[in-house]
Amino acid sequence: QVHLQESGGGTVQASGSLRLSCAASGNDAGPARRCMAWFRQAPGKEREAVATINPSGDTFYADSVKGRFTISHDNTKTTVFLQMNSLNPEDTAMYICAARTSWCYSILEETEFGFWGQGTQVTVSP
Repeated sequence: QVHLQESGGGTVQASGSLRLSCAASGNDAGPARRCMAWFRQAPGKEREAVATINPSGDTFYADSVKGRFTISHDNTKTTVFLQMNSLNPEDTAMYICAARTSWCYSILEETEFGFWGQGTQVTVSP
């Protein structure tokens, strides 16, 4: 099992920035085997992948956030961050952290992840 706890959401004006955090803990194979990801879900829309990161530091992004969002992890690989710049109202959503106990080699669908956090709300005002 992997427990994920997100933090850092809030309300920001368009063109502003936010940094989300996701702390992972558990009794799985450990951070060296764990691919982490950020998804988001807006009201009335399907959950979509935003970014993923491997233990190696390899990262993958959805086209909609490339050049604006950056996923990273700390030295222990137990906390993952999502730096979001140049936010616009279309980025408004619940942002949810996910994990799987194998590496990722691209943006993956939600069915590929077995562990989920509760989410943190991001609201971008015009």
